[in-house]
Amino acid sequence: MTSAAGTGLSLRGTPESGEVVARHGDAEYAVAVWQGRLYGKPASDWEVAHLARLAGALGAGLVGEDGETYGVRDGVLEQAGGASPYEFGKVDDIIATGPARWDT
Repeated sequence: MTSAAGTGLSLRGTPESGEVVARHGDAEYAVAVWQGRLYGKPASDWEVAHLARLAGALGAGLVGEDGETYGVRDGVLEQAGGASPYEFGKVDDIIATGPARWDT
């Protein structure tokens, strides 16, 4: 497993193809798939926070299926693309809370 420095994420697989994995407590959670490009279907604010942090560390952007963008500004996870930006909250707080799924 390869660690993505400074993100709290690891790559399980090869640099060409694998899963991006985040830990919470004693468990590991796949938050995206890497196949030369990052693909994911986040199911929680926690997963979005990890992906936005990773995109920022890579100097990349995180774009949702409807064209909305996600990023971290001043430590706050936000979504842009609508009438006004939506703030999820502080990234560190979201990550500390853990992977509470939206559908539960």
